[in-house]
Amino acid sequence: MLGRLWDWWRSKKLLVDAAFMAPLLLMSALTSWSGADLSPEASIALTLALCLPLVLRRTYPRAVFTVVALVSFFQCVADVLPLPGNIAVLMGIYTLAADQPRIWGLAAAAVGELGAAMAALRYTSGRDDIKTTFITLSILVWSVWILGTYISTRRAYTRSVEERAERLEKERDQEVQMAMAAERARIARELHDVVAHNVSVIVVQADGASYAIETDTARAKEALETISATGRQALAEMRRLLGVLREGDDAGSYAPQPGVGQLGDLVEQVRTSGLPLDFEVTGTPRDMSEGRQLTIFRIVQEGLTNTLKHAGPKAAARVRLHYGDEAVEVRITDDGRGAAAANDGRGHGLAGMRERAAVYGGTVEAGARLGGGFEVIARIPVREEVPA
Repeated sequence: MLGRLWDWWRSKKLLVDAAFMAPLLLMSALTSWSGADLSPEASIALTLALCLPLVLRRTYPRAVFTVVALVSFFQCVADVLPLPGNIAVLMGIYTLAADQPRIWGLAAAAVGELGAAMAALRYTSGRDDIKTTFITLSILVWSVWILGTYISTRRAYTRSVEERAERLEKERDQEVQMAMAAERARIARELHDVVAHNVSVIVVQADGASYAIETDTARAKEALETISATGRQALAEMRRLLGVLREGDDAGSYAPQPGVGQLGDLVEQVRTSGLPLDFEVTGTPRDMSEGRQLTIFRIVQEGLTNTLKHAGPKAAARVRLHYGDEAVEVRITDDGRGAAAANDGRGHGLAGMRERAAVYGGTVEAGARLGGGFEVIARIPVREEVPA
């Protein structure tokens, strides 16, 4: 409640400036009644001319300072003794130094310095008294200017800190959005690989079951069991991937990401779909990060999915995994339609494979073979990059 009241009060410039002006007006009015050099009416008029403009001190700072400076100038020329209301000149200097560009603050201080010289000459006699009065008033003028300049610098520093904090907050929000976009892209790639592969297997098995259901019941039953298992696997992987989008969900950990150890299960799944497949591993297996293993698994999965979709019903495939000293080479080949396969241009499999390999500095080459069929060759470095 008090905070809201304070914010409301600070937002009312006229009320705040009037509150600062009121004590000065009251003090100057009381002094004017006892002044002997002016009539009460003239003293009140002079007091009002000095004090009332301060209500607009921050709204029109230059005009207010000009008015009070001119009133003080004519007061000095008329040899009217200073009043408490003449402090309005110092308040005007402070306002210009605190709220206006530096040049205006210096100009106001110079005017105040001129007023100090005039006051010392007009209201004191004797060389020493004039000098002492001038030095005292000059110190007062420049002290007020220094205070206003300090406040201006402090406000500028505070604004810069607030702007920097706001900028950092925006940058943080942008980084969060970029991270979320990258995560969505990763999940989209994962879902593409999972759904495309498993749906392709399901379609092939469903076609086989439809042909064999009347002539070979056992084979049709086997195909249906494969469809069921493949569907459950697809659902499990989709549930795991989509689960990372939930915030604050403590339902439990999800299944680990597949790696090279699950390639055998993938090969068996593809074989049960009716695609003759030869799987070969050469070289000495290397310890690799889960990310690299997942990349190899997804590349093999996508390559076999493309074979199921485009190679044709009589195609055979081969997967060769070779562990080298510097990189793992994955070669997926088939003897299907190759360049003659239909392509609707809507697939993202090859682009996804290249993106996955590029994350670890690898490459993917894909294209039709000269003797027929299609070939995918991926090379994934096995050594982690060490920053310089």
